[in-house]
Amino acid sequence: MRVVFMGTPDFSVPVLEALVAAGHEIAAVYTRAPKPAGRRGLELTPSPVHARAEALGFDVRTPKSLRGEEAARDFAALGADVAVVVAYGLILPKAILDAPRLGCLNIHASLLPRWRGAAPIQRAIMAGDAETGVMIMQMEEGLDTGPVGATAATPIAPNETAAELHDRLSAMGARLIVGALADLAAGQLAFIPQDAAGVAYAHKIEKTESRIDWARPAQELHDRIRGLSPFPGAWCEIDLGRGAERVKILRTELAAGSGAAGTALDDALRIACGGGALRLVEVQRAGKGPMRAVDFLRGVKLPAGTQLF
Repeated sequence: MRVVFMGTPDFSVPVLEALVAAGHEIAAVYTRAPKPAGRRGLELTPSPVHARAEALGFDVRTPKSLRGEEAARDFAALGADVAVVVAYGLILPKAILDAPRLGCLNIHASLLPRWRGAAPIQRAIMAGDAETGVMIMQMEEGLDTGPVGATAATPIAPNETAAELHDRLSAMGARLIVGALADLAAGQLAFIPQDAAGVAYAHKIEKTESRIDWARPAQELHDRIRGLSPFPGAWCEIDLGRGAERVKILRTELAAGSGAAGTALDDALRIACGGGALRLVEVQRAGKGPMRAVDFLRGVKLPAGTQLF
């Protein structure tokens, strides 16, 4: 099929590669414009999709908006059978949605209608969901409201982080879209309207959600920490001998014990919560890379009674 691909982050790259491997003709690749980077913001860094698409020799387009007659005309001129959209980042107006012969298909990383919106992977983990998945949806003007043509579900492991689930769902989406396009070409892809019940919105992660409140129950904090790992990363402050220092907590395990919230229960990073306790497994100090707790403790001492806040 003749496909317009629309995506931006790392999550989208395996999908583009899968379409190419399956023999589809990529008419053009739409992605977000390069962003300023470097210490002074003078360098422009292309998106992961942009870099991969250029390496594959495709026509890459980076419009700031798809609204307007010119954008619609340029898109329609591609003569696409279908557009495949995954984490693109721009709203597709009706003129764009209607341009491909068979419409626009979106790969969404949740089991719709649960977790419509911007951060479905993080929200599913933070909510303690036991299961998630990917769905192929026929796009319409509403936010992730279109009918679903294909689904792949998967359990969320008890200690799985957002980064780990991200990679699994990306690979699942790549496999699912290849099968969905084959069915679509054969006229065998049936779209089913989403259930009106069970709608939940995966709102964008706010900075204020990243600070750890040790007064919350251990299970709730465990889910929040792994849902925010590695980015933006849940954090707390610890006095490491030179005043309070912000430390990201990237991985934890549920542990036995109780005590005042935020207090170290031993010298091996077992921390009391509002109910139960957590063992810190992986952390990151400011300006440093992620490190295992055992390596962190080689450089600092956190005896029992130390307060995290």
